[in-house]
Amino acid sequence: MNTVDLRSDTVTQPTAAMKAAMMEAPLGDDVFADDPSVNALQEKIAGMLGFDAALFVPTGTQSNLCGVLAHCQRGDEYIVGQMQHCYRWEGGGAAVFGSVQPQPLEHQPDGSLALADIEAAIKPDDAHFARTRLLALENTLGGKVLPLAYLQQATALARAKGLATHLDGARLFNAAVAQAKANGSDARTEARRIAGLFDSVSVCFSKGLGAPVGSALCGSKELIARARRIRKMAGGGMRQSGLLAAACSYALDHHVDRLAEDHALARRLAEGLCDIPGVQCEAPDTNILFVDLAGPARERSAGFIQHLAQQGILATGLYRLRFVTHLDVDAAGVDRAVRVIREWFRA
Repeated sequence: MNTVDLRSDTVTQPTAAMKAAMMEAPLGDDVFADDPSVNALQEKIAGMLGFDAALFVPTGTQSNLCGVLAHCQRGDEYIVGQMQHCYRWEGGGAAVFGSVQPQPLEHQPDGSLALADIEAAIKPDDAHFARTRLLALENTLGGKVLPLAYLQQATALARAKGLATHLDGARLFNAAVAQAKANGSDARTEARRIAGLFDSVSVCFSKGLGAPVGSALCGSKELIARARRIRKMAGGGMRQSGLLAAACSYALDHHVDRLAEDHALARRLAEGLCDIPGVQCEAPDTNILFVDLAGPARERSAGFIQHLAQQGILATGLYRLRFVTHLDVDAAGVDRAVRVIREWFRA
């Protein structure tokens, strides 16, 4: 019985073609900036998103850290959402390592931060307050795509108030694929359109794009020079990392458009579960489906995740379940998950 792993899109395995690209990659020493495969990846992602430069780093957490600390100094603050990854799930890195204070705000139902809340959180130039320097947003957030019109308004507000802007685009290309479908456009155009609103963008290659390791921070040459120094201090100099960069380049060339398949599978999963009594979900924008349990379903939640695992289906949660589709999940796996879940709640 094959395992259907719906815990996260980080569990993907590199494809045979990706492994071949890794083995064929020319290598150098990236700390000396002479690894040709790393340099090629940095030029590729910067060019795709319309930036002057990019920096390859091992993780999205480090990419966000380098981005925030390249924008902010000790005693500064950045405005961020309560549920954004760079605030809630990255160990408080900006505060711990950079003495940069986060100013978290509550999210609206669509994942956005209310413009009025952003404006109200900006501190006056007064010695009593941390200096507000940066607005950080995340797209997608919980699988939801932040509307382009909102991103335009939020970043325009930030600029008008003298703030820099950073996008945690861990799943930027998921957002771009969904936006392209809605607009009748293409994913690369939409990714560039989203990224062009921000001063810096972090992009993760090891989620839906399917690379084993790696993220990139994109920005101006000056910002990336500062970020490179921060990366060194954070232990992110990886020497012959072209082996990993080649996988990321392959993913950009071959795995962007196929993200639409993951989105379709997440919708298929939602459609298979939505009529179960007490199971509450809505068709997701992208590849992440949240399922809330209420009433009779909530009463039967004890032992549910363990039962799924015994049936070869991996997921996370308790009363709120999280299912993530990716390139190692197919329609047969989704249908099997639906069958097992329905049987549990019907018993």
